[in-house]
Amino acid sequence: MSGQPAHHGGDEIRVRTAELGQTSLRDWLVRFGFGAGVSALAGTISALVGPTLGGVFLAFPAISLASLTLVAKEDGVRQARNDARGAGLGTLGLLAFAVVIAVTVTRWPLWDAFAAATTAWGLIAFGAYLLAKAVGMGGDESPGL
Repeated sequence: MSGQPAHHGGDEIRVRTAELGQTSLRDWLVRFGFGAGVSALAGTISALVGPTLGGVFLAFPAISLASLTLVAKEDGVRQARNDARGAGLGTLGLLAFAVVIAVTVTRWPLWDAFAAATTAWGLIAFGAYLLAKAVGMGGDESPGL
């Protein structure tokens, strides 16, 4: 990707790989440390009471919480709110992924089930984004936030 903005309904969707190097080591450690801690907790719960309850804890948005805190600090509350909205829409896709996997993984070859679930995730998440834009989601913010 060139890093050039792609205009879609007033939003700019960009990939800015040069900014990866601008993230401090502390910020990377916070994100990964928080995620690793929650994953370790889920593993411990799985070992103690079983994988079903442990799996519920794997769905905890560990990295999202750490990232949103850092985004709010560095880029402002408005950007953190937009990131949180995007994460919420992505969660709908994740639910679609989980449903498709649950239904197909024991009936289809593993890679087919994974491909179908990934496709469902992409379609639902992107469709939710387009629907949210169509109804004006995100247009309610004042520029000062």
